Amino acid sequence: MDIGLRLEQELEQAVAHAAADDCPPLLAQALRHSVFPGGARIRPRLVLAVSNACASRTSPTASQSATAAITFASAVEILHCASLVHDDLPCFDNSALRRGKPSVHAAFGERLAVLAGDALIVLGFEWLALRATERLAPLTGILARCVGGPSGICAGQAWECEQTIDIVRYQRAKTGALFAACTMGGAAAQGYEPFAWQKLGFAIGEAFQVADDLRDVAGSAEKLGKPVHQDEANHAPNFVAELGFDGAMAHFEELLEAARNAIPDCPGREALAQQIEGVSRSLVTGLSARSTVAA
Repeated sequence: MDIGLRLEQELEQAVAHAAADDCPPLLAQALRHSVFPGGARIRPRLVLAVSNACASRTSPTASQSATAAITFASAVEILHCASLVHDDLPCFDNSALRRGKPSVHAAFGERLAVLAGDALIVLGFEWLALRATERLAPLTGILARCVGGPSGICAGQAWECEQTIDIVRYQRAKTGALFAACTMGGAAAQGYEPFAWQKLGFAIGEAFQVADDLRDVAGSAEKLGKPVHQDEANHAPNFVAELGFDGAMAHFEELLEAARNAIPDCPGREALAQQIEGVSRSLVTGLSARSTVAA
């Protein structure tokens, strides 16, 4: 089965579990609105790409490992969607648009957005507990560390509340932590030692954050499905503001090279490197310094 279709089916089952008949109707609608239709599903696809690169086709537990990987991938995406719901709130980015449609608070109100984000966080861990009996403890630990404090998504968002911000620590927590969860979880699902894969996740995460910063200043809301120039409006750190457009693009290239070099030895190492580079480069295709001036 196509990986994308398999992932959507898993997410559909997970959301249906939380948005069952006895769920308050508006909350159920908000949960579905948060997750569907999704974006590129980059994070869960990374989980599955790493898992596939590590997989041994002759392993007697191959099917169990594959189930653990798809379950972990769906949990990662659910938690990512939760972070987007909260990130869009008026107290943070105050964004009315996400993935080309109204953000959750714009569509359902701020109270339901807060509750929907909270419910999705719980759902991510519940779904993992219900489905990933294989290697549940290490996978749960990886996910928890990359979502909470001191250096997970919550910590990354909290850095925006500080008077001074170290952009590297901020972006590593806000973006890199969940990418590290993807690479570590994909490897752990196949029985690999997860921390050897952390460096790869951080490199990919920072590259994606640089790409996101580039698109925020040089992209268009129509193509991105969300407002641009948000970092400037919210006084948030941005690699382009820090390094300039050309400097940010050069840093992006450095990070792709670092990611390639950070891939541990595994059966599918070269194919994984090509996949990471292809997806990463697609994010900055067509961007130029001229478009920042035009904007």
